[in-house]
Amino acid sequence: MAPTPAPHDVVRAADGAAGGVDRAGRVETRGIDCVPDAERHGSPRELFAIWAAPNVSYLSFVVGATLVLIGLPLVEALAVIVGGNLLWLLTGFVAISGPASGTTGSVVSRAIYGVLGNKIVVALTGWLISALYLALNWSAASVAGIGLAGRLGLPESTALDAVVICLIAGVTVLIAIYGHATIVRLYSALTVLLTGVFLVVSALVVAHADWSYAPAEPLTGAAHAVALASGFTLVASAPLSYANSPDLARYLPRDSSATAITLWTAAGAFLPSVLFTAVGALAATSLDMSDPQGALEGLMPGWFAPLFVLGVVVNTMANNGMTAYSAGLSVQSIGIRLPRVAAVLVVGVIGTAMTLFAILVFDFLTAVNAMMELVVIVTGPCMAVYATDVLLRRNRYDGLALHDQRRTGPYWYRGGVNTAGALATLLGATAAALCASSTFWAGSVSAGLDGLNLAVPVGVLGSAALYWALSRAFGTLPAPSPANAPAAAPAPACD
Repeated sequence: MAPTPAPHDVVRAADGAAGGVDRAGRVETRGIDCVPDAERHGSPRELFAIWAAPNVSYLSFVVGATLVLIGLPLVEALAVIVGGNLLWLLTGFVAISGPASGTTGSVVSRAIYGVLGNKIVVALTGWLISALYLALNWSAASVAGIGLAGRLGLPESTALDAVVICLIAGVTVLIAIYGHATIVRLYSALTVLLTGVFLVVSALVVAHADWSYAPAEPLTGAAHAVALASGFTLVASAPLSYANSPDLARYLPRDSSATAITLWTAAGAFLPSVLFTAVGALAATSLDMSDPQGALEGLMPGWFAPLFVLGVVVNTMANNGMTAYSAGLSVQSIGIRLPRVAAVLVVGVIGTAMTLFAILVFDFLTAVNAMMELVVIVTGPCMAVYATDVLLRRNRYDGLALHDQRRTGPYWYRGGVNTAGALATLLGATAAALCASSTFWAGSVSAGLDGLNLAVPVGVLGSAALYWALSRAFGTLPAPSPANAPAAAPAPACD
């Protein structure tokens, strides 16, 4: 009679774990399985470039311009930009669960939602919404790339558009396939190169900006409040969408400083986001930013415009490379038995199909605003609940236990669902939807307030408070240590 397998053997069998060396230039073979302490490497400082390269972004120009186009004075637009981007601190904070557990955020969230409940949440936030973001960003890059093809004298055609989209998507997916170590090495160089290109554009914009700009018809009363709230929601939607930060931090040594992980991650995204979104707002004071690419290229000498377009394309590859990487891990975490590389390819194909549809059907600027205004209904509560769980558990996550999906496992809860996490997220998202407003949706609460969009504060703060209260009510957290007891031992190593 064969011996009963040990719990960690069950974990490996269930999640398809495979060891491997994380090295730049080699395809990463490890998926959502725990990273053993012996394979941990790097320092929190490397997280700065990982998050800076995706956020030296053309979309920042678009978002900044939108704030002015909706009627905000320049000073208020700049204040909204800084305030909304402060939420990158949440992205940095949840990243600390990666080194603590040695696994991905889509596995850590089993502690929040239960083994089965987590599959539903990750399928929505880690897969579907990620695919939508892939399509959104590839759309931006494709518009730029198609324009560059025209400059080179290539005839306009639907076939050419499709080739450009597929080429950009293919290179992006290749980055995700090579994985973590390649991203760390590559993004350090891309941060320097992209920042150089975008600083030149920024200097041209600043030279032409109208620093005394004021709207021709200043907003007052309820309309003013609506514009401020909508602008804040638009800016905040980006940091609230990145609950994948543990995926990029999980290879760090277990004893890495939680403060350093939080601040390096947040700073890498915050600084370029604030700078280039502010430049977008300045551009709208003197340029017609209803056509952002055309307006910005109109300021540039002819020789520089192709470099800017290449910068837009490369930035999108950096942004989507990270997104596709985490989306592939999410596919594994919901139970689809695919190797990480195959999972990335599946996500890439779906995102490419969405991009082709978006380019041929929707107006790009409208698509950006509508999606970023509404997706926060889901991502805000999910991010808030995740951060609250890290606080309540004091970032003590057992990576091996998180991979135990048996009914007897510690995260099965009742029926495979953690009622506290499920209810807090569902009720928070419902409240956010009622308080949300966009070009084609207005919740009943928002409609009663003349379109005031309170989705972010209601969804984030409400979900966090609910999860805090429900976790205690349902007893779904580990019992706290007595006041005079020694500190709890760290979670066992993933080996």
